[in-house]
Amino acid sequence: MALSLPAIMRTTAARLSALYLLLFALCAVLLVFYMTSLSARMLTAQTQETINDEVLGLAQAYQRGGLPVLVRVVENRSRQPGANLYLIADTNGQILTGNVQSLAPGVIETEGWTTEPFSYQRFGEGELDRLRSGAADQTPQTGETSPQSEGEKGHNAIALVLRLPNQMIMLVGRDLGEPERFRAVIRRSLMLALGMMGLGGLLIWFFVGRAALKRIDSVSDASRRIMGGDLSGRLPVTGAGDEFDRLSANLNTMLARIAMLNEGLKQVSDNIAHDLKTPLTRLRNRAEATLAGKHKTTDYRQALEGTIAESDQLIKTFNAILMISRLEAGYSSETTSPVDLAATVSDVVELYEPVAEEAGVALEATVPEAVTINGNRELIGQALSNIVDNAIKYSTGAAESPKVLVTLSRAGGEIKLTVTDNGHGIPDDADRARATERFVRLEKSRSQPGSGLGLSLAKAIMTFHSGRLDLVPANPGLSVVMSFPVQETH
Repeated sequence: MALSLPAIMRTTAARLSALYLLLFALCAVLLVFYMTSLSARMLTAQTQETINDEVLGLAQAYQRGGLPVLVRVVENRSRQPGANLYLIADTNGQILTGNVQSLAPGVIETEGWTTEPFSYQRFGEGELDRLRSGAADQTPQTGETSPQSEGEKGHNAIALVLRLPNQMIMLVGRDLGEPERFRAVIRRSLMLALGMMGLGGLLIWFFVGRAALKRIDSVSDASRRIMGGDLSGRLPVTGAGDEFDRLSANLNTMLARIAMLNEGLKQVSDNIAHDLKTPLTRLRNRAEATLAGKHKTTDYRQALEGTIAESDQLIKTFNAILMISRLEAGYSSETTSPVDLAATVSDVVELYEPVAEEAGVALEATVPEAVTINGNRELIGQALSNIVDNAIKYSTGAAESPKVLVTLSRAGGEIKLTVTDNGHGIPDDADRARATERFVRLEKSRSQPGSGLGLSLAKAIMTFHSGRLDLVPANPGLSVVMSFPVQETH
């Protein structure tokens, strides 16, 4: 897949990122307009409050000394740096005093707050502009003269227009240059921040999208190799611990499980082809020998009985293989319930005591009063029976006093069920590892009956119970340890 913008936009992560970026941009634009409007309202309210304070002070001056005192206070305040706008005009609108040279038409004709900002010029600004432009004309001092003539520079302000008791006009205002500049600064700052955040969001979205797409491409490549037959392949894990790594780790575990099941299926097929070929051939030869020539009825009967016995053994072998496959695949329908291991051990030992006594083997058990786990009693009993049967068979003739000991104990977080014999054991580590495989029989002479599935079935049963099966040298003999995890019973 090409790492292009259209390819990135086809991914769910990129589409979600684009949606989030769009929502963020919309919210940011709304925030810019809201903050600009809010700052404008706050500055306007502050300006009006300042003008009200000025008017209150001028009203007190007028009450103290009338118009002369008011004019003197206005002149003093007009000369201060950064002064507000002050203007006193007669009833005709002729400016008498203040720091305003000209106003936009109609400003002083109304009374109260100006409905909208108006333009004006302070004293001296018009002269300076005319000197700079080389103009010789002078602007008359009337409130009706426009300050926006050629060569003049106007300002915007808001003001409160009042009528004095003698019908003269007083205007107190404040220039909006500073609030407008402040609002412009806020707007530019917010827009710049919005642009930077938008650009950063786009860059992060693009590069993160590319990185996510690369991860997806690597997973797709690995998947294609696996689908091509390479079951040893695994999905890449970067070690970041993110959702891709967790997904890859789970899929790798599943792939390992599938590979193990396929290997088990291959082993079953090979084992059936090799190990079951001999008994089937023996059955055919026996039937052919019985049919060749004339025999008595008893001979035919014996041949049929032998065939039935051989068939029963084959059926047991197939059932064991099927049980192992189901348990290893996790498809077993066997249910679990609280199982008293002590009672199970006692039952198995009691069952095999006659067999051990006939073989001259001392079978003993050391178990506590009660040890309960969650499991399947029939499966555990079958696994223990297989292990005890093997111990009795392979300890016979290996020692002067053959003995098999079954113990049940608790060690740390595990419950261990151990079957120990004093026979020849399995001294080689590789042979002990192979002993739990299907159809593996370490006895070269094959003089002992069996199919080589006992320990393999026991291992599958332990896997079903989330436990493990260990073969440990007993010197002399061998200890087969069934380790169950300690769990709460239900």
